[in-house]
Amino acid sequence: MSEANAGLTGADHGATRLNWRLDNSYMRLPEAFWAPAAPAAFSAPRMLVFNQKLAQEIGLASGPVDANALAPTFAGAALPDGAARIAQAYAGHQFGNFTMLGDGRALLVGEQLTLDGGRVDLQFKGSGPTAFSRGGDGFAAVGPMLREYLVSEAMHALGVPTTRSLAVVATGDVVFRDRPLPGATLTRVAASHIRFGTFQYAAALGEPRLLQELAGYAIARHDVDLAGDPAAVHAFLLRVMQRHVDLVLHWIRIGFVHGVMNTDNMTVSGETIDYGPCAFIDRFDPAAVFSSIDHAGRYAFSAQPAVAQWNLARLAEALLPLLDADRDAAIRKAEAALNGFAERYQTRWRAMMWRKLGLDGEEADDMALVADLLHWMRDAGADYTNTFRALCDEAAPVPPECADPAFGAWRTRWLARRSRNAMSEADSVAMMRAANPAVIPRNHMVQRALDAAGEGDMKPFFAALEALAAPYDSWRGDPAWTQPGEGPFQTFCGT
Repeated sequence: MSEANAGLTGADHGATRLNWRLDNSYMRLPEAFWAPAAPAAFSAPRMLVFNQKLAQEIGLASGPVDANALAPTFAGAALPDGAARIAQAYAGHQFGNFTMLGDGRALLVGEQLTLDGGRVDLQFKGSGPTAFSRGGDGFAAVGPMLREYLVSEAMHALGVPTTRSLAVVATGDVVFRDRPLPGATLTRVAASHIRFGTFQYAAALGEPRLLQELAGYAIARHDVDLAGDPAAVHAFLLRVMQRHVDLVLHWIRIGFVHGVMNTDNMTVSGETIDYGPCAFIDRFDPAAVFSSIDHAGRYAFSAQPAVAQWNLARLAEALLPLLDADRDAAIRKAEAALNGFAERYQTRWRAMMWRKLGLDGEEADDMALVADLLHWMRDAGADYTNTFRALCDEAAPVPPECADPAFGAWRTRWLARRSRNAMSEADSVAMMRAANPAVIPRNHMVQRALDAAGEGDMKPFFAALEALAAPYDSWRGDPAWTQPGEGPFQTFCGT
């Protein structure tokens, strides 16, 4: 059997046969980049949620499956032939401090070959200790795994590049954190798990051959059209930068705060990864911070573009030996690439805000119009999502702050400006509705669903999945999904 066709055997647990098409190209990198790992043996695995639609999208299932029967598989007890069973090595700047890291509680199952010729990583989280656990137990609790499932699938529905979630399995065992908690594993689907920190790790090893092999692999995986180009690494750096400009703009557009933008949580594919301390802003505050460990506000809502640029600079530093044999020339090439970040971001930020406000073209006072709205929202504490949505959807709730005469004056200016569009009013409204969600994962509602799940009641969780499935449609469900939460909200990493 050829390497490309490895793992075509199926796993049948009395349910629809799973169409495993596993390849393990990452294992063909030197073993410096990974270590063998074995999933823990759990006492009573039970499926909590299985993403039937995603299983079909990646060619793992050709129809509905009996998810309950698949719990042993997605807890790691019945992996198919050809599964990789490795933990990946990487490094990272965590809150600005460089550390050698690796998958401390994750196991790469392999790369599922999709029916359209692509490939996606399948990874277990919470599967037990690895060579990189650094004293941790390698396990995960139900709450954080369900949070990642719920928010990552909501992000996908919102049109944001993201890793996906295939399954959450309750292990039947207890995880000890500040108190005993029910354990779980999550199966994550990603374009790849190659991080900025993977390149930092390779650079820190001080072996140019390893860095070159990783770069060649990443380019073949994500930018294959660059393969063979003498300037491929420089072009790859530009592509990664462009992907992250667009990614952060999506976050800003929907009011998302990642919460832990360490370089090991930034992927070269440009997908959002790691949903530990993430949250969404309700009342508009550019300085919003939710993570319990972000004491200095390093990863605040409005800081995310600058952090992305800083992280890209760390990636560029790692790539310097591949950009040019002359270090000074390599630095100039890296700087030339990174200097394009601010201009690209500002240009695309304006385009994003114009879509949110339904404007075409550009007039001299447009920037002031946008800035005045954001300043008013901050000062008034108006809800970010509802304010924008109310401008284009009569069914949307109107924040009470919008009764302020100052907002009325701004709205008059905005309507006058929009009346000068070349596009029709209907097209303008359609553009706004596509840019401004009616419903987002409200922090208090997500927490309510997770708290119930922790007590064994999954109904609020499934109701949340349903509520977040079509976020741009006018919302006519539980009004709590369109209301800001009461009081401050804090998130935790869950490790």
